[in-house]
Amino acid sequence: MKLLLALLAFLAVGSTVHATPTSDRAAILRTISRMESAWNRGDFKGYMAGFKNPDVVFVSGGKFQQSWQGTLDHYIRDYGGSAERRGTLHFYNIKVDLLSPDAAMLVGQYRLVRGKRVTEGVNTRLFKKFHGRWLITMNHVSAYDVEPSSSAPEAR
Repeated sequence: MKLLLALLAFLAVGSTVHATPTSDRAAILRTISRMESAWNRGDFKGYMAGFKNPDVVFVSGGKFQQSWQGTLDHYIRDYGGSAERRGTLHFYNIKVDLLSPDAAMLVGQYRLVRGKRVTEGVNTRLFKKFHGRWLITMNHVSAYDVEPSSSAPEAR
């Protein structure tokens, strides 16, 4: 019986995966990559899966947005319907700082090309880890329009 308990304890400890700063950064970057892909295929709900639902805080254009659902509704209303209206989104120049084992700050840039309208901006995002999953709890965006002829930024 003691041997069985010892074996079970060894298996439990030996199979535990410990997060490292490198693996946490990679997990956060995978979240951002999934969000970018979801947006570009018109899956706004998939894009929003990177955000804490329902209590994420969104700040854009100097204003607070209305909750997770309000932001999803805004994306569907203002960007949905066609690939041209949605545009192509690209995140780049991303820096992730781990603040604690369950909190991180991401600062990065993005480019959204919608036909002749090209918007670039900066995202500041606070991530928290919930049950092993990194989610954005606060998202702040500043944006500006650029000339469509500007060269596209390089990948992260």
